[in-house]
Amino acid sequence: MSVYRPLRRQSTALKLTAFCTALLVLLAVVTVLNRTPADAAPTVALPPPGAGFDYQIGDPYTPPNGVEVVSRDRTASPAAGLYNVCYVNAFQVQPGERDEWDDDLLLRDAAGNLVIDEDWGEPLLDLRTDDQRRRVAAKVNGWIDGCADDGFQAVEPDNYDSFDRSKNLLSTEHAKTYLKLLADHAHSRNLAIAQKNTAELAGDREEVGLDFAVAEECGEWDECADFADAFDDHVLVVEYTDGGLATACAGFADRLSIVLRDEFVTAPGSGEYVRRTC
Repeated sequence: MSVYRPLRRQSTALKLTAFCTALLVLLAVVTVLNRTPADAAPTVALPPPGAGFDYQIGDPYTPPNGVEVVSRDRTASPAAGLYNVCYVNAFQVQPGERDEWDDDLLLRDAAGNLVIDEDWGEPLLDLRTDDQRRRVAAKVNGWIDGCADDGFQAVEPDNYDSFDRSKNLLSTEHAKTYLKLLADHAHSRNLAIAQKNTAELAGDREEVGLDFAVAEECGEWDECADFADAFDDHVLVVEYTDGGLATACAGFADRLSIVLRDEFVTAPGSGEYVRRTC
């Protein structure tokens, strides 16, 4: 009898090991099946590299032949049959819209004066506390919901780099933490989200949750490679000078979507309208 006891103990141990292994496999399957959307990687459509592109955030118009991707303001309708990017001014306040914001969400300096982007006359939003960031994000995410409901495929939150104009009141961490709130919400609505400019933060795209880039004047400022490398060529380039267009096209015509527009992105017939590609 003593000969068989070790064998019985060994058999029991093997059965227990097999049972534990099966239990772990079952738990893993249940975890996957019950995974929430927030746990899963976002599945969003990206603008294809090198696609024909038009930038229409000023006045929308019928896209020229060959255009596959168009960016338009959130107040405009998407272009039928194309990949549409929805522009939202996410870090600053559009002229004429100050009354739509709580006063404590407008950035002020030590003297109590509004901090203004002087080029466009736009007050900066105050993103210094978690409460402020979440309240600003709640409003902007409402706009993002509108983009999704209207049929856009992506969103372009502008002025990510407003910390550079904040009199050192805002930091890159404020900007990234806030933009991640927008990115998470955009993904929950099956929208891709762009990094707008701000080449120095392109390396943080995965941390923030950004999918592609909209790069203004990357040819002019020799930044196109930074965006192309960080975003695997999913980059929409907007130039405003002949020199910038020439530089962008010389290095990236076969990789990136590149267009030259007039500064105020007007429609044909405006007298200021400019649009050229490589």
